[in-house]
Amino acid sequence: MKCPFCREGDFAVVDSRRQEDGGFPIRRRRICTRCKRKVWTAEQIEETPLKVVKKNDQRRETFDPAKLRRGLERACYKRPITNEEIGEIARRIQDEVYACYYGEVPSSVIGDLAMDLLKKLDQVAYVRFASVYRKFKDASDFAHEVAPMLKRGKNGPGRRRSRSEDDGKRTDEIKS
Repeated sequence: MKCPFCREGDFAVVDSRRQEDGGFPIRRRRICTRCKRKVWTAEQIEETPLKVVKKNDQRRETFDPAKLRRGLERACYKRPITNEEIGEIARRIQDEVYACYYGEVPSSVIGDLAMDLLKKLDQVAYVRFASVYRKFKDASDFAHEVAPMLKRGKNGPGRRRSRSEDDGKRTDEIKS
């Protein structure tokens, strides 16, 4: 860093001090190698906000974890899924996106991650999310999405057993 006073010397760091909580900003004591002036500077990290590239028109909007959570909550509405489970899914998606993408992430990546995690948690929530995300136009789109789950059998992942099954009685219904 060049000295702002003499504009020729370098501002060398003499001392650094962190906040008590270990966060930012960091205060640094600097001295000019030429004119010997001393100053304190504060350094703050500014991260470039992650942009989501929309699949339809390639628009970009800032990644909003709250928007992701609202979508997950809508899919899980009136399902036996706790707020903690929804929060965990949102955190896992957010962690994955920030770990793998810098600057921009396609919306399809976020949607696919959400669908994968919801499919493991609850089939009804998965189908609800998929119907909005994939923009089902009619019942055949819905049937096409549900068909693989029906082929897997009645005890596939994400299926919750009904009370009568727990009592030893046979039933083919899926608890909703």
